[in-house]
Amino acid sequence: MMAKSSSAGQLPLAFEHDPASGRDDLIVSESLRGAVTMIDRWPEWPSPVVILAGPTGSGKSHIASIWADRTAAHRVNLQARSDEAIAAAAAGPVVIEDVDRTAYDETALFHLINALRAHGTTALMTARQFPAGWNVRLPDLASRLKAATVVEIGEPDEELLAQVMVKLFADRQINVDDRIVHWLVARMERSLAAVRHIVDRLDQLALARGSKITRALAAEALSRMDNGAPDIEPS
Repeated sequence: MMAKSSSAGQLPLAFEHDPASGRDDLIVSESLRGAVTMIDRWPEWPSPVVILAGPTGSGKSHIASIWADRTAAHRVNLQARSDEAIAAAAAGPVVIEDVDRTAYDETALFHLINALRAHGTTALMTARQFPAGWNVRLPDLASRLKAATVVEIGEPDEELLAQVMVKLFADRQINVDDRIVHWLVARMERSLAAVRHIVDRLDQLALARGSKITRALAAEALSRMDNGAPDIEPS
């Protein structure tokens, strides 16, 4: 199944001012197309394990949430009670996020993958790096991970970031000049999390000053973010 085309009325991540986080709320940019196509193909996956690999803030968690909701997948943690995680994998789909950022038990992950294979279930994992960069020491686990399907998610492009920013401002009933949006996108960190942050800061600053969002206010918000300053100066 091919992914739907994007529109300005769709959102790739769930934020405080917009709880929507379903498949229909996803902007499908080129950086996300492969991952979205893969979750849409489930359960006809090429392997029991699919790994979404991409940088922080690229949308991995949102896609994992969409898949988990669709499949009623159980979220598992291999840092504690690995026997429960393995039992969950034997019973149905599971999600394991940020695999390469946690001190997981390699033996537990190996047995979890074996449980998937034995019971015909599936797992979606997210990570910043491909499995080759996880420094796996257990040869049997390394072999299992080589058989996994890895889908790379790249950094969001400027078009996607601009669409998300416009959508987030619209959710707050704020109209912002497109030129300001593109000025911000060209200067901010290229991540969806950064978009949320800058929208939050600008909203707070505009409310505190009783002003519209101007180029000067946008520059101030970026400067505050860069310098780690509080959003609003204490009264």
